[in-house]
Amino acid sequence: MIIDIPEGQEPIGYVWGDMVPGIGMAAANFSLSVYEHTTLGLREFEAARLRIAQINGCLFCLDWRTERDGRKVEEEFAGAVSDWRSTEAFDDRTRLAAEYAERYALDHHGLDDAFWTRMTAHYSQHEIVELSMSIGSWLAFGRLNHVLGLDAVCVLPGH
Repeated sequence: MIIDIPEGQEPIGYVWGDMVPGIGMAAANFSLSVYEHTTLGLREFEAARLRIAQINGCLFCLDWRTERDGRKVEEEFAGAVSDWRSTEAFDDRTRLAAEYAERYALDHHGLDDAFWTRMTAHYSQHEIVELSMSIGSWLAFGRLNHVLGLDAVCVLPGH
């Protein structure tokens, strides 16, 4: 980790909250809103989120599983996300969510008319905007945590 954390401070809370409260708290609220207000199904949500975690290399994000109504994706889901092009575990929406996340992070200039034709066949405009904002949040904040080394010192609840 490249940021010095005072003894007894939780790293994420200190960096995001104490070091830059005007920015960090707004970022934290945006990040929480992605989880609290999503209308996307759990599988497509997690496919996009995990693909960004894989690209970012964020240890915390890779270990996290979103829970809704007591449900999480199956243990093998992360492997299927890595293999999104050929896995049989995904329906069209879930596969597109993983593809969109990858292309958003690595080749956003390559999002062509053919991609958008496929995307709009499976997602409403509302869902595309929501997924785009969610991916942007995960890309920015997961990458921030990884670059600063925060992901290596944070502990998930219950671990």
